[in-house]
Amino acid sequence: MAKTRALVSDTLTAWALAHLAADVVLVAGELLANAVVHGDPPVTLSLWAGADVLHLQVTDHNPEQPRHLNLDTDAPHGRGLTIVEALAHDSGVTPLPNTVWARWYLPPDDARAAPASHGRPIHRGRRTP
Repeated sequence: MAKTRALVSDTLTAWALAHLAADVVLVAGELLANAVVHGDPPVTLSLWAGADVLHLQVTDHNPEQPRHLNLDTDAPHGRGLTIVEALAHDSGVTPLPNTVWARWYLPPDDARAAPASHGRPIHRGRRTP
């Protein structure tokens, strides 16, 4: 996971979006960890920037959709989607295959700096039994 977080950070820096790196790296780590632990392979993380938006998504093939858990304050895990909602401007889940996505809307200054329609999968992983 550390290599993937570093790759996300490096990619954002190359796209002149380093000021978003802390939030985007945390979201990427949360979504990827959830998919690896609870999802079914293949697991893919994708990141792209358009003229006015940065989009990150993680896809897995588990037939069960990711969901919010009803947790008490002492629970050590289970806050991934809540963290994503707190850090991204917009987020959601698309079923079959399960795709959890997050978006950050770029102000005009960032939109000019970000490459148009840049995107690629940056991590593919398999959960080992």
